[in-house]
Amino acid sequence: MSAPTTIESSVLDDTAPQQGRTSAPRWGTAALALAVVVGLLLGYAGGLLTPRLTRPGDASVEAGFARDMMTHHAQAVEMGMIAFDRGTDPEVRSIGGDIATSQQGEIGTMQTWLRSWGLDPAGSEPAMSWMPDGAGLVRDGLMPGMATPEEMAKLREAQGRELDTLFLRMMVKHHLGGIHMIDGVLDASDESDVVKTAQTMKNTQRNDLTNLQNALKRLGG
Repeated sequence: MSAPTTIESSVLDDTAPQQGRTSAPRWGTAALALAVVVGLLLGYAGGLLTPRLTRPGDASVEAGFARDMMTHHAQAVEMGMIAFDRGTDPEVRSIGGDIATSQQGEIGTMQTWLRSWGLDPAGSEPAMSWMPDGAGLVRDGLMPGMATPEEMAKLREAQGRELDTLFLRMMVKHHLGGIHMIDGVLDASDESDVVKTAQTMKNTQRNDLTNLQNALKRLGG
């Protein structure tokens, strides 16, 4: 949806380094796919737990964030599944599986928000219009950090160590763009459930970034 944009690496400054993952999960791709589905269902359930006295409207910050972040997350899920399925480095496979399952669960949560607000998942507003500088962040229809179709095709075709390092580089950029979008909703929204979930997303992605960057250094990427 929107194009990659330059995000300062300072988003990591206040995050303590996390312990890197050292071994790949022992479950296979089919089991990961099942876990992704379960994560989606859990996300639906989580999105229903908080009663709402007011509902964000169709053009609200909250609705725009949910719609755009679902698209952003969907690409990350595909990237994570590719890394888990075909990565050669155990840590890369583990990171890919974790990202696929966690972000699919968050997609379920955001879909449930939109249903509970009585809003269409697609909406009528342009991508990133909910952020003050959103229009300037869209490049060739892509949101911040998202990979181009050509980059995704390259990742799908990559093999061996090239796939490992390409996934890590692409996911670092993807997460940096995602955090920029999350900061946008945190700055603008006072919807408690949205703010709480967005902050959890940010914390998770910052921890992921530490592990992604450490793995990339270890692999010489």
